Amino acid sequence: MSTLQTQLRALFDVTLAALVLGAAVPMLFALGVRWWSGVEVTGPDGTVRRNPVALAGACLCLLIVLTVVVAGVLFVAKGFLSDRLGIHLFGES
Repeated sequence: MSTLQTQLRALFDVTLAALVLGAAVPMLFALGVRWWSGVEVTGPDGTVRRNPVALAGACLCLLIVLTVVVAGVLFVAKGFLSDRLGIHLFGES
């Protein structure tokens, strides 16, 4: 029974990671692009005004996406960085 629990826990972890990286990150990117489009709004008299809430939300979403992408690249390259450059990331020894 212990083996079954271990297998199911591993399956749950992989499924959760796939959902987060496969759905949440693209959703955050789309939300950031959507908010970025609302940063400058043209009024009825032709004046352009900025929406600071939309700009802050867009920057936050895009910063989170950029952080996840950089962390993913570093995770994939952790063996190379450890062997060639002596930089140990993510517990690589």
